[in-house]
Amino acid sequence: MGGKTGNKAGYFDKLKGLLEEYKSIFIVSVDNVSSQQMHEIRQSLRGQGVVLMGKNTMVRRALKTFLTDVPEYERLLPFVKGNIGFVFTNSDLKDIREKILTNKVAAPARAGAIAPADVWVPAGNTGMEPGKTSFFQALGVPTKIARGTIEITTDLKLVEAGLKVGASEATLLNMLNISPFTYGLGITQVYDQGNTFPSEVLDISEDQLLKAFSTAVTTIACLSLAINFPTLPSVIHSVVNSYKKVLAVAIASEYSWPEIDELKDRIANPDAYAAAAPAASTETAAAATETKAAESDDESAEDSDDGGFGGMFD
Repeated sequence: MGGKTGNKAGYFDKLKGLLEEYKSIFIVSVDNVSSQQMHEIRQSLRGQGVVLMGKNTMVRRALKTFLTDVPEYERLLPFVKGNIGFVFTNSDLKDIREKILTNKVAAPARAGAIAPADVWVPAGNTGMEPGKTSFFQALGVPTKIARGTIEITTDLKLVEAGLKVGASEATLLNMLNISPFTYGLGITQVYDQGNTFPSEVLDISEDQLLKAFSTAVTTIACLSLAINFPTLPSVIHSVVNSYKKVLAVAIASEYSWPEIDELKDRIANPDAYAAAAPAASTETAAAATETKAAESDDESAEDSDDGGFGGMFD
């Protein structure tokens, strides 16, 4: 009893330490993953992540004891089911996800296993003797005899994804040396700084997020203005529109204040302001012309001096 209690306490302390040290967790499924493959995965994550396995009952019990200090851990509890483990990391989530998912190992079909994908038998010569033709016929595999061996005439879907592999199908695949399945860690959920989400969320780029956010803000502003209900996205538009109305009232009436006097004067005397703009442009052009003329005179003087010195030394 003392040994079990000590192991339990040690596991609780280790889990708590990892939860405090790392901000992100990948909850991974480890179905059909061998111990050698787990060792290779741990090596590939060395320095960037830590893999922790444990019985689900112990993991749940440990997490529940931590809830008083960190209530966010409760979001992990619904995903602690089945054959799962934890990958703790502080590195880039996309990079760690790629390392987790790329470590796959090809495996032969086993009778009773659930096919993770469709299994096809390709057309071609099998190299088997004609005496085994009946075995192919029993499975509905189209064959013919060519050069004294069995040849499969067309590609055939032998097992559909999500269905169990039968004993006959498994035997045929093994006879053909086909290892149709690949096994490795799968990601069931991601926990990052108190939030849980599917790993597909990591495929969303920042540009997509900004575009979606901008569209949402625009929609909210339009709706708010349409129903005359103020919100943060619409308030700036409401202020500008209200100020335009104030300007219109001030222009149409005798009410005035210093900032609008110039606007009223522009409306009342448009010719004066229109004439001032070309005049200013003319003055500027004249000043530029004088500057260029002065520069030209200086260059001419310099050329004249250079010519004189040249004459002395010729």
